Amino acid sequence: MADMTEAHLDTDHSAPPIRRVTIEDVARDASVSVSAVSKVIRDASGVSPQMKRKVSAAIDRLGYRPHAGARGMRGRSFTIGVVLVQMSAPFQVELATGVGTELEQGPYQDVMIAAGLSRERQRRSIEALVDRQVDGLILIGPALEHAELESIGARTPMVVIARHGGADNFDTVVDDDHEGARLVVDHLVNLGHERIMHISHSSGGLQRPHVPSHIARRDGYEGAMKRYSLTPDVLVPGFTEEGGHQAALEALARRYAPTAIFAGADIAALGVLRAAEERGLSIPEDLSIAGYDNIFTSQLKRVSLTTVDQSGGATGATAARLLIDRIKGRTEAVHHVIVPRLIERGTTAQARSVRT
Repeated sequence: MADMTEAHLDTDHSAPPIRRVTIEDVARDASVSVSAVSKVIRDASGVSPQMKRKVSAAIDRLGYRPHAGARGMRGRSFTIGVVLVQMSAPFQVELATGVGTELEQGPYQDVMIAAGLSRERQRRSIEALVDRQVDGLILIGPALEHAELESIGARTPMVVIARHGGADNFDTVVDDDHEGARLVVDHLVNLGHERIMHISHSSGGLQRPHVPSHIARRDGYEGAMKRYSLTPDVLVPGFTEEGGHQAALEALARRYAPTAIFAGADIAALGVLRAAEERGLSIPEDLSIAGYDNIFTSQLKRVSLTTVDQSGGATGATAARLLIDRIKGRTEAVHHVIVPRLIERGTTAQARSVRT
């Protein structure tokens, strides 16, 4: 009985509570001052690479995690709010991934929200992040009016991706969409195509020059078509797979159907491919298809989509670096332009009329 009691007592002993590792522990382990550790955590200027390596090694050894509440009281939360429209939009996810990968190099943690298409929901999402004291915002393709974005940027460090026209109170990162669209039209015209249809997305009432990328892309397409004395042909179903599918079915049912379709986003181009398959068309013999974004799916051998690459991961990383610079004190607005690149794959070929 005594043995059983002793065994019971032994197992009843609670393990000592796990003590949270403190900044003082890190300083002691690294043999540096607490202020030096604080500077490394804050990514402050004036920290030597040797000091950063020394402190970072101690943080890794001890598993130190700075207390978010204490950070907030000092004026920093070390969190970045990332607002995208839809998680189902592959290129937006690639942009957000690029942001997160870049932030891994420092003390900042991204907090991501898929805010949907409506302005009101996007507005509420941004307000929620600001209320939680994020240090900065990265907005991907927001639908808000430019004046409202300027107002937010005046209060919170911010970078906006995929909005043209530049800004005064925040940084912008955009693709040269005019050039990207021109590359596609040039490519298709050089293959002998004249009836080139373009799939676009609604402007949401936004006015030039402060327009989203897809409107600048549409402008580039129309300008390029006119330079060749060709008639622009635009359908606006939206950038979804279903939108591309429906637009293609409508266009292919015409008496004079397009011989080439330029979808303003790869996700819409996938819908065009589905419609062509349903119509019994051979790609690219019967119909050439080009997209925009160079998402992962477009690179698969079975898809092999001709498209425009605008470096989603690199674009997101650029936005993250610009935002950190703003958080550190830069106030001058930066307008960073990505140079697009046409990638020719298996979905485009010479129009039937010029084949030998």
